[in-house]
Order: sequence, then structure tokens, then C-alpha cells
Amino acid sequence: MWIRLRQIAVVTSDLLKTALDIQTVLGVEACHTDPGVGVFGLKNTLWPIGNQFLECVTPTTTNTAGGRYIERRGGDTGYMVINQVDDVASRIAHVEELGVRIANHMNYDKGGFEGIQLHPADTGGSFFEMDQMKVDGAEDLDGPWWPAGSSWADFSRTERVRSICAAELQAVDPERLSTRWAQIAQLELQSDPEGNPTIEFDNASIRFVEAKDGRGDGLGGIDVECVDRDAILAGAKQRGCGVNDEQVLLGGLRVYLRG
Repeated sequence: MWIRLRQIAVVTSDLLKTALDIQTVLGVEACHTDPGVGVFGLKNTLWPIGNQFLECVTPTTTNTAGGRYIERRGGDTGYMVINQVDDVASRIAHVEELGVRIANHMNYDKGGFEGIQLHPADTGGSFFEMDQMKVDGAEDLDGPWWPAGSSWADFSRTERVRSICAAELQAVDPERLSTRWAQIAQLELQSDPEGNPTIEFDNASIRFVEAKDGRGDGLGGIDVECVDRDAILAGAKQRGCGVNDEQVLLGGLRVYLRG
């Protein structure tokens, strides 16, 4: 049984600006726009980062969950931690035993895709999503990923970044949040060199830190494995997204430059 970090979603009030920030800083190319998110009053864009994805969604109507989340967190923000699993049926049974509600059960036979978004009130931190691909090659690291379209690999640019190697969840009580996420993921809690509780997925870490920015609990950041840090920092300077030589700000996310 495995779980991989496959996609990170942010929610923004200005998709065009955020898209220009992401593309200019990370040097990535958009691969897909999913019309299916329109049912939630949203529109989106996805960019491959190696075989993972960064997604940006924005509200298109009033009184959407995404719009309310922007208001609650005081601006653009991390939104979803989206993971690929090898057996979503067993994950459904497990969360039901835990009493964790499934906010959205997605089952698209045509795409060979089934997934669940867990209710954030029961998980804490952010949306926790677990999805399974049920097509040939689904378990390959570079395997198909229905939410990103059928030809996403043609758009994968790794000249500046090659992977998302961690997600950072912040909380008033990171120990409590990390315990809950480890319970849901069915993995043991560990600690990173700074003493932060972490969970090790097959291809990335989930790190839990104290919320210190006044925005409360949420998906606060990601780590990216850099190929060309200088180009990233130059793009960040151009777009006004730079923080320091180790961090840029994109879509309300702290993006830590690793490697």
C-alpha cells in the first residue's frame, strides 16, 4: 500500500496574475484546464513539475467554497494536498472507520479515475485528497494522471524545478494536526532535523509547523527541488515574488528552494 504526493492546489482571486507568477518564476508550462471544476464555481490551470502538478483555482461566481476560503485566510492561499494511492477502496473503508467525512467522492469511469476529498473540518489543515488511477501504467511514477489531461507529459519542463519534495502544513497545534494526518494516511509520525513532525510519503514529505503568520491552520508552503536557482530568483525579482535566496511566494504559498 502506497501514497504519493501528486498535486498541490492553491486558490487565488486573480488566476491570470498567479499564472504569470508561477510560469515566470518556475519556468513551467500550463498543461490543462479542467472544465469539470465549473460545477464548483471555479476555473483552473495546471502545470506539471516533473511528474507532479501545481494547480491554481479561482472563483467565477459568488459564494463559493474557494472564495470563502480566500476570505477566511486573508488572501491567496494553499488549498489542497492531492495524493495518488494504489487502492482507494481500502482508503475509503479506513476513513469511514475513523469517522472522517468524505466531502466529495469522484468516480470517472471514462478517465479510469476514482478519488475522495476529505472534509477539512475532520482532517484539519487543508483538503486531504486521495485518488487512484485505474488504467495501464497507473502505478508508474510518470504514469497517467486524469486531472491533468491526457498529454500532460508533453508540457513537463524541468529546466528550473524537477519535483515538489514536501508540503508544509501550519497549525496552532502542529502535533495534533500531524497525528490526525498520520492516522488518515496510515503512516508513522517522524521528525525532521528541525524537530517538526513529518510524514514520509513515497515521494515527498508532509511537514507540520506552528502557524506564525496570523493566517491560522492551512497549507502554508511547499518545497521544490531546484535545478536552476538563479533563474528562479531572477524570475521572482521580475514578478515581485522574491522573499530571499531560499524562498519565493507564489499563490499565497511559501515556496522553499531546495537543492
